[in-house]
Amino acid sequence: MSDPGERIAALSALPGALPALLEALQGLLLHVDELRLYGLSPCQAEGLSRETLAVAERLRRIMESNSAPLGTPRRPEERAPATCRDFALLLTACLRAQGRPARVRCGFADYFAPGRLEDHWVCEYWDECSRRWRLADAQLDAEHRAHFGIGFDPAQLPEGAFLNAGQAWQAWREGRIDAVCFGHGAATGAPMLLVNLARDRLALAKQETSAWDAWRAALPWADDLDLSRLAEGDALADAIGRIGRDAAVREPFGGQGLPGPPFWL
Repeated sequence: MSDPGERIAALSALPGALPALLEALQGLLLHVDELRLYGLSPCQAEGLSRETLAVAERLRRIMESNSAPLGTPRRPEERAPATCRDFALLLTACLRAQGRPARVRCGFADYFAPGRLEDHWVCEYWDECSRRWRLADAQLDAEHRAHFGIGFDPAQLPEGAFLNAGQAWQAWREGRIDAVCFGHGAATGAPMLLVNLARDRLALAKQETSAWDAWRAALPWADDLDLSRLAEGDALADAIGRIGRDAAVREPFGGQGLPGPPFWL
């Protein structure tokens, strides 16, 4: 999903500095749920696809609709319809094309609604200067920051603003955050945490699955999970934490030698 394929050369038109790169990507993509922030009518969202596209296909469509270099911002109505995961995928692809280790992460963000951790995707990149992984949210352009009252730098999310799925699961299991605080729309609670554990685990293996898969429907949608599900979640959360820590030391790109997914995947 994050491989630009033969379109990788086109990414050279984008800036190398991270803040400028985020701004350039925001000139290419438009979140389908936030049209009003750009003076567009919500009815204009009708017919816009929420389908997550592989980066190579995304770039093909962008370049076919407008032949200008990718560093040239498009007007809001000309941008490609996207969701948070598309922003994360494209940023990850751009950083990798520049030779910078990066990966997509699935989890929950606390900056969209008070008291709620929203189902979300961001990019995690390796900061060679500090020798650690940092988080960037390419979706947070000036309009988003103004609307949601966000004062931090989207190129370097503050600690705790985004919890990857493993961190979120452990926060719930330790009683620090109620499960109902995690979710997307009406899909909240422990099952949502379990679904995102699977997605984040696979993203670490460079298998960035679709956010619109059918896993939500595959689980019993209730606040309580049985003991076997809880054990699977605990094992996944532990693996996610261990892989993330080890990759920071041994393999900045991650995704090598990972244990197999649990049987329910």
